[in-house]
Order: sequence, then structure tokens, then C-alpha cells
Amino acid sequence: MSASTHNIYAMNLDQNPANFVALTPLTFLERAASVYPHYTAVVHGPVRRDWAETYARCRRLASALQRRGIGLGDTVAAMLPNIPEMFEAHFGVPMSGAVLNTLNIRLDAETIAFMLEHGEAKALLTEREFSGTISKALQLMPAAKRPLVIDVDDPQFEGGERLGSLDYETLLAEGDPAFAWQIPADEWQAISLNYTSGTTGNPKGVVYHHRGAYLNAVSNALVWNMGLHPVYLWTLPMFHCNGWCFPWTIAATVGVNVCLRQVRADLVFDLIRQEKVNHFCGAPIVLNLLKNAPDEMKAGINHPVKVMTAGAAPPAAVIEGMERMNFAVTHTYGLTEVYGPAVVCAWHDEWDELSLAERAALKSRQGVRYPMLEGLMVADPQTLEPVPQDGETIGEIFMRGNVVMKGYLKNPGASEEAFAGGWFHSGDLAVWHEDGYVDIKDRSKDIIISGGENISTIEVEDILYRHPAIMEVAVVARPDEKWGETPCAFVTLKAGAEDTTEEDIIEFCRSQLARFKVPRTVVFGPLPKTSTGKMQKFILRERAKQL
Repeated sequence: MSASTHNIYAMNLDQNPANFVALTPLTFLERAASVYPHYTAVVHGPVRRDWAETYARCRRLASALQRRGIGLGDTVAAMLPNIPEMFEAHFGVPMSGAVLNTLNIRLDAETIAFMLEHGEAKALLTEREFSGTISKALQLMPAAKRPLVIDVDDPQFEGGERLGSLDYETLLAEGDPAFAWQIPADEWQAISLNYTSGTTGNPKGVVYHHRGAYLNAVSNALVWNMGLHPVYLWTLPMFHCNGWCFPWTIAATVGVNVCLRQVRADLVFDLIRQEKVNHFCGAPIVLNLLKNAPDEMKAGINHPVKVMTAGAAPPAAVIEGMERMNFAVTHTYGLTEVYGPAVVCAWHDEWDELSLAERAALKSRQGVRYPMLEGLMVADPQTLEPVPQDGETIGEIFMRGNVVMKGYLKNPGASEEAFAGGWFHSGDLAVWHEDGYVDIKDRSKDIIISGGENISTIEVEDILYRHPAIMEVAVVARPDEKWGETPCAFVTLKAGAEDTTEEDIIEFCRSQLARFKVPRTVVFGPLPKTSTGKMQKFILRERAKQL
């Protein structure tokens, strides 16, 4: 045997059941229930369940689904708010072998019908609040393709109607609380299906696997330094990237899931006080809502609270406002295709010495890769050559690793395009700083090109958020005969600031920005948003064209 082929570590050291198992976040639940059975797992109004009871209910769900012929390769959809049953579905459905498809509760019937049919849902967990939408969606589907409808009856909601032949608790009663569920034979097995927003045509179905869900759940706990037994408030919808993988993270950390059906500032502050909540997530829009709440609402919170935000850079002014409330903000970034957050603005102790404004500016950067993300770069979208780390050269964000999706369901062309060159193409434009931190400048479709100059809408928005009268803002391109495009600002004013004029805002921008970046047009009124709080800029771009 030659030296080149002789490898003592490849001899008689094979994988076997004792030393190798598939990674799955489902094991986090089993461990939480066996080690801390009587610790609180779920809080929802008067409902308080421990980890032992939660585990038994998840096993019942898995068992009942299997008894009804639902298992490996099948899809179970859920149209539910942030209630205990939605948390249970994140474990019970994949424990049956099936794949969980969490539906965006604010979508229209046509889109829901498309998702149910495209994902081939065999069963649907739904709730009275959404009976109008679901009823229409089912009518739009061929009778043969309609799923088994299972009603979840949450006493905290009044109204709506039951649609199914079966309710959730009856289904659980059919199941075995000691059900011997199986770890997936292959960690590449699908665990969940999440649809993208579909702002340009039909939504795409993003498929997650057990390995990725396990790894990103652990990454969440690591980057946020959560420790054991966090008290987590569900301000983030669980339908959004499986709640950024936090249902599995909270099981891993044996935390408390404090459920919240509706994000209102008063409810958030009440629950933080009552339950001693110390962690919650939300889009920048949620942070802005809390920052602008009346002072009396914020009173009486004397314990540290950690906030994770993601998406487009939260304006530095919003981060400053949260820090003044003693809410420590961690900024992350990701997409549906990478299990939610996969990039974090990792903090350095020496930054603590900086001023609040300087810290906020650093925190508004997207940051560096999650511990479980293998690769992150800003590169030329055609050549995939990394751009210089000079904080100025714009490129596209690319990612690769185990927390990138399996691909798009039934859409090999889109999957191939997304993975071209061995990297996932994000579509987000950014610069790369000398310290390796990524800083998003815009979505490729949102960048404004005015007189040959690139204008970052995020930069302009960041300045506008500093105006004392502005509550919310979104900047888009408006066609211009001379310049090609100019910035147009859509603005919602704070209560009591209604006398603020277009000229006031333009003059404010002139004092803060290069002249070519200053909005030429300001439009006042409410802003269109997605269910996850993102501005729907494609709607605003159409409005700007009509001005």
C-alpha cells in the first residue's frame, strides 16, 4: 500500500448507529421534556403548559396524522397565528414524517389556494379568524385536491366560523402521547416548506431540511448568547421562515414561549412586564412602533431585554431609540432561502466606548456570517469575483453552506439560477467593509440611478428617519426626463406633526445629504406593507410613476 492511499483513520472506523445519527431539531423537544419536564414551555393567556405536556401533545399530533395516512413526503399546511398549536405543529408535523407548510395569515384567498395546491397539502390546520380567506381558497381548489381541514379553536379570538369536519383537540385525542416517532433516516429530508412573497408572479416554495433547521436553531442561540431558559415573546410571526427557526431554538434552550396573537405596543409592553420577557424578534417596523409608543406604556420595565431585528438595515435613529429604552438590539440579515437570519452584526466590546449614535451606525450594518453559515461574500454578480473590502464598491451578497435551502419546490430552473456558480444569489446589493462586515445598500431592484449616479434608498431613508416629525418612510425611484430617475419619499407623519410640509422635509435632507440624493418629491400618507412589516416598494414605484 502506497503512502498516498494508506489512511489509518479510514480503516474499521465506519459510521454506525452508535456514533452517527441524522441531525434534527426534533431531538431538542425530547431533551427539554426529559430533562426539564415541569418547566414552563408555553404561555398563552390563561394557558400554561410545561415541556412534558407539550411533548405529549406533539407526539399525539404526529401519531394522529400517521393514523390518518399522513407521513413521509406529505405536506401539512398551517394557517395559524402565534398560538401554542402553531408551536406544536413545528414538532408534531415533522415527527410524523410530513413537511410543515406555514402559510402567511395575511395573504389573499387566491394566493393561499395556489400554495395549498402547489404544495399538495394533505391536511390544513386553520383557525376561525381566517375562515373567510380559507373558505374562499378551498372553493377555488378542485374538490379532489382540497386538504383535510382541522379547526383550531382559540378561546382568545371571538368570531369567524369553523370550516373543518374535525377540530384540533379531537385530532389529538386520536393520537398516542407515547408515540414512538422516528428520527429521519436522512437529515437531508425536508422539514418545512416556506413560500416567498411572490411580488413578481407566483410565490416560490422554499424547502428546508432537518440538518439546516437544526444548525440555524443552534446558531440563533449562539449569536444571541441566549443561555438556558430564555423568556421569548412571539412578536415575530411563526409563519415567517418558521419564526426564523426560533420554535426549535426555544426548545433547544428550554425557554418559555410567550404567545402573542397580534403585535400591539400595549400588549408587547404588558407581556414584557408580566412575564419578565427577555428576548423578542421583529422587523424594523416593530421596533419603530415600540420606540414611538407613549412613555407611560414603557414604564415599569426594569430588567434587560434583548431584541433581534432583521431585514433591511433598521434606521440608526430607531436603534438609538431602542437603546435609550435599555433594549439591546442585535441586527441580523437573511432571506427565506437561508432559514431566516444567517448573518449577524457581531459585537465587539471596544465598540461600547463609542457614542450612542456611533454604536447605532455600527449596529445598522448586516455584519458577518452566522457560526453555521460556511461562506459569505460581496461579489460581482456576473463573475462572482469578490469586490474590494473598501466600504464603497457595490456588489451582490452571496452565501453558501448547510443553512441554505434544498431548493425551490417543483421549480428546478429557479433553483439552478439561485445556485449558479456554487453560491446562493441573494439579489441584495451591499458594500464590504475592511473588517469583513457586510453593509446592504439596496435590493438590486430598489437602487436609484440618477444622472449616472447610484443612490441607495436605505441611505436616504436613514436620514429621513432622523426628522422629528416622521413616523415611517420609504424611498423609491420616480422616472425623470432629465435625470432618468430621482428619489421620491413616501412619508407617514407622527401624531401632532400633520402641519409638516414637503418643503420642510426636502430642506432637512439638503442639510444632511449630497444634493443629487435629496428627494425631489414627498408624498404623505399610509405606507403599504407585507405581513412581516416590509415596505411594498413595488406598489410605491407604481404610484411614483403616476405622480
